[in-house]
Amino acid sequence: MKNETANIVSLVSYKFLPPQMGGQKCIAFFNRYLSKNINLSCITTKENEIKYEQEYAVHNILSNSKLRYINLFYFFTLKRFIRQHKITHLIIEHPYYGWLAILLKWACKIKLVIHSHNIESMRFRSIGKWWWGLLWHYEKLVHRQADINFFIQDNDKEYAITHYKLNPQRCTIITYGFEFTEAPPAAEKVAARELICKVHGIPGSEKILLFNGTLNYKPNLDAVDMILEKINPLLLAEPGFQYKIIICGNKLPPEYGGLINYIDKNIIYAGFVDDINLYFKGADIFINPVTDGGGIKTKVVEALGCNLSVVSSRSGAIGIPPGITGEKLMITEDDNWENFARNILSVKTGAQIPGDFFKYFYWGFVAVKAATAMR
Repeated sequence: MKNETANIVSLVSYKFLPPQMGGQKCIAFFNRYLSKNINLSCITTKENEIKYEQEYAVHNILSNSKLRYINLFYFFTLKRFIRQHKITHLIIEHPYYGWLAILLKWACKIKLVIHSHNIESMRFRSIGKWWWGLLWHYEKLVHRQADINFFIQDNDKEYAITHYKLNPQRCTIITYGFEFTEAPPAAEKVAARELICKVHGIPGSEKILLFNGTLNYKPNLDAVDMILEKINPLLLAEPGFQYKIIICGNKLPPEYGGLINYIDKNIIYAGFVDDINLYFKGADIFINPVTDGGGIKTKVVEALGCNLSVVSSRSGAIGIPPGITGEKLMITEDDNWENFARNILSVKTGAQIPGDFFKYFYWGFVAVKAATAMR
């Protein structure tokens, strides 16, 4: 039952509609399902296509300019919106609009909620950004001013409690979610596999290995390098193992030449695909050699939710409780590519994802937990 006593506004400072990448889906589906439990509207940038969201009101108030992050006039615009709509809670994604959110909290006497996708400063540290320390102090300040802190996984929560000195009672795990309450039917997976084989000319007897991600993001591109340089050569050397590796994702740098030079090495570059769920349903194994970037790897959650077996680095499986994945998730220590390849060869593709997975990751349950925390 929807809580009518609270009015939430979600402040999203970048494009997330239509949702395509993991972070965009995290915001779009979180807001959609949260709006079923509590009154919610969203303020975001003009580039967002609001026709893709019918469940709650989306207001294109923010400009697309990079200067929007330091535009002081938005304080007066949002202050007026908050008072007109009798807003009780403000949610911000990431800490970047923290300065604005803190001012609005003080001026409008509302509750401030930070929806953290990861510890941003640690993510930038892991990919070598020199200014991560400045962000660390700013992020700490913003989190300490929040009334409620939502973290996407337990490691982030414990880090913030320890290093940012947060009150544990103000911290809640609100994980990335999945839209379905059960795995797709077997017939649906068979049909998806047949279509993939037809589109890419793959013999039905071969294993289909899958990786996807936005490929101009360094952790994902590093993972592609590991597939090309470390993992695939080990698989090629394995006698009798017939397979293809499909890599999905846009923004592959031009110097990779569309991976044309790897066609004869069992690599297929599919580029951006309209329906990644088709590949999650039709592949045999999802491989996730990502070792940087922080947060929960949304692609792993989506793969497991489609009952797809996953072989992942340990860093790539952070935030996914091992007790709810059964035999569907095999974890390899970071950078141990020989063991990674052995796990691919030995993974039990016929195992079933347990029902407990959906009890933890279904967006409906995640949203109820968030709404309860705000009440």
